[in-house]
Amino acid sequence: MADSIRLTIASLNAYAQRYDYWCIAWSGGKDSTTLLTLVMWLISSGKIQRPPKRLIVLYADTRLELPPLALTAMDIIADLRERGVEVQIVRSEMDRRFFTYMFGRGVPTPGAHFRWCTGMLKIEPMKQAVRRVYEQIGHKLLVLTGVRVGESAARDDRIKIGCSRDGAECGQGWFQEELASEPADTLAPIIHFRVCHVWEWLKHWAPQAAYGDWNTAPIADAYGGDEAEELNCRTGCICCPVAGQDKALETIIANPSWSYLRPLLELRPLYEELRLARHRKRKPAGELNAQGQPVKNQCRKGPLIMKARLMGLARVIDIQTRINTTAQRIGRPTIDLINSEEIARIHELIAANTWPDKWSGDEPFGERPMEEICSLPFFEDCVSTSPKSP
Repeated sequence: MADSIRLTIASLNAYAQRYDYWCIAWSGGKDSTTLLTLVMWLISSGKIQRPPKRLIVLYADTRLELPPLALTAMDIIADLRERGVEVQIVRSEMDRRFFTYMFGRGVPTPGAHFRWCTGMLKIEPMKQAVRRVYEQIGHKLLVLTGVRVGESAARDDRIKIGCSRDGAECGQGWFQEELASEPADTLAPIIHFRVCHVWEWLKHWAPQAAYGDWNTAPIADAYGGDEAEELNCRTGCICCPVAGQDKALETIIANPSWSYLRPLLELRPLYEELRLARHRKRKPAGELNAQGQPVKNQCRKGPLIMKARLMGLARVIDIQTRINTTAQRIGRPTIDLINSEEIARIHELIAANTWPDKWSGDEPFGERPMEEICSLPFFEDCVSTSPKSP
């Protein structure tokens, strides 16, 4: 652990000191919270120098964080502001929030081959926030991230590729220097941390007064603490539709003080149901690409029909209502899966007959027999070229 911290100090001293402006990208999850609180302690203890001009913490509020993580993030934000640290809360615009996008626009539930949620809820809003800071200050800044080797094989592959790019350096963190026209360069100073170091920091070091007195132990507990496995604790979202199992949520609900959140487990069956053909539109045969050639995935399933959107919205509201009724009765924190503004906007989008790009709503219903939808002369091509023929 001590060696890992020394490597982080070396990384920050080697690269971060070149910049007058820093932004810390923080999601409220285990890795970025480790980065944030560690950097704050290193600055306060004099082990690294604070950036000369400005330090900004950008908190990515997806509105889908596990309740203990969201509550802990609010506590940490309050502590940061009390200590004079600038914090900006970054959210997607209304029409690009999870439930607004899904039920208002009809975009299907995210999946392994259609993972729109991470980019829309976290990555793009953070990029826009960094761009706004850059335009305000007029200087390139450094973004610190909590990326680590070992969190996922896919990310490790990207790190290997990134290390071979021009301007990228490894060894002391993962430093990526972008073109001069870009708003920021990036440094991952805890890239070498093992997951056991993350738990050790969050559970035992950061809560001590000597290391900042941060309220981080609930984050480790939410993931299962020292017993959590690396691959079991990658998501901090409520019922991630891409993950195979809700292990973090199940761990939280196993705690008696959080057991009233059990109705959240009903979200996964809802997401799975909304993927079914009977809840969706389907492209008729003969769809062409931009070059005028038939697309490979003829007769593909598409957006949610209006009835399915209203059904899904009603079930999300019901889950939230039941949880909050119990929370108020037993004196526990309520949740905010979906708020009144988002509900109103969803109804507005439905009333306006809103559909995703390249869909009009006039397409056939997905539950109709394929022979009807993929009518000749396109049916034969549809069955032979589609990778997921019925």
